[in-house]
Amino acid sequence: MKITLIITVSLFFNLVAVAQNYPTFSNEKQVTITGLNFDAMEPFISANGNTLFFNSLNNGVNTNLYYATKINDTTFNYVGLITGTLDSASNHLDAVASIDSLSNFFWTSLRGYPSVFENLHKGKYTNGNVKNITRVYGNFNISKLGWLIIDAAISIQGNQLYYCNAYFDLINNSCGSGVPCEGMLGVAEQINDGMFNKISNSDTLLNAINDTNYVVYAPQLSADGLELYYTRFHKNTITTEICVAVRNNSTSPFSVPSIIYAPVFTAAEAPTITLNKQKLYYHHKNNFNSYKIYMRYRNNITITNSLDATKITFFPNPATNKIWLNIPLNTNCNIKIYSILGTKVMEVNEVNSFDISTLTDGMYYVTLEYENRSSNFKFIKQ
Repeated sequence: MKITLIITVSLFFNLVAVAQNYPTFSNEKQVTITGLNFDAMEPFISANGNTLFFNSLNNGVNTNLYYATKINDTTFNYVGLITGTLDSASNHLDAVASIDSLSNFFWTSLRGYPSVFENLHKGKYTNGNVKNITRVYGNFNISKLGWLIIDAAISIQGNQLYYCNAYFDLINNSCGSGVPCEGMLGVAEQINDGMFNKISNSDTLLNAINDTNYVVYAPQLSADGLELYYTRFHKNTITTEICVAVRNNSTSPFSVPSIIYAPVFTAAEAPTITLNKQKLYYHHKNNFNSYKIYMRYRNNITITNSLDATKITFFPNPATNKIWLNIPLNTNCNIKIYSILGTKVMEVNEVNSFDISTLTDGMYYVTLEYENRSSNFKFIKQ
């Protein structure tokens, strides 16, 4: 997140080994937000995929939060301002939305800074409005002039906050206008409704990501906790890279990053991944020098039999008691089933079918692993 501060100063690698594959994505597609006639930056896609949150141009003058509703994966209908988040002060900034499964809405704001250093805010989101607004307190904040939470993303469960502490040289402007000199990620856990504290092993979990040669920012964790998407740029350049780091379980350190996208002539930033990890959204400038949102589909590996290349499929869908797989004989598959909130609810190693009769009705996501490859699909239990 590039952030422009207009403030009167007187007011104030260690290599992690993982067996999980890095995700890859197809070519980007520009997202159309019908009815929108200004820049769109810092997207965040809701858990059900039907609402796209974003902010206007981040120029330190008049940055506000907005939302649009889904028509299809690359087309959304502009609705308007997210009321309740608007700061009426001049030179204000309200940006970088995220929301958990309980509709707790988080965003960064410069209102009151630096009289108050805690610049991350939260409230309750309902139909384009945020109420019961409060600052987010806790020891993850750095109470020194120039330090800000420039990006933060709440986990889908609402219990963990992935954030960025960034430092701006407000006196000498030595790193450039609106460009942070330092940026590092951290993990905080919820203490109560308005407080999060940095977890004791945060630095260990993010050791391979917080490379001191880079400014690292704009994190978002996948719903299953196994993939961390973020942006970085080398301190000797301003070329951004959208990266992903992976891990085998939700308590292990993240791997060294893999670069998803590193454009030469524009700044690509703020990746946000859908609940099923199949679509990645982010922003950068288009050919007309305006910031737009873009999307990429995940490249899923098709699981095939090495002899006859028979594709693995499943049926029926929707299903009531059992899902059947048309996989070759003597194929050893590991099947993991996740709820819509990203919680693993079942793991089986059956060859031709698995029983879903004990699951409650609703949508589920399945990861099927075979010989260090994986495929994903979803089904409805009814």
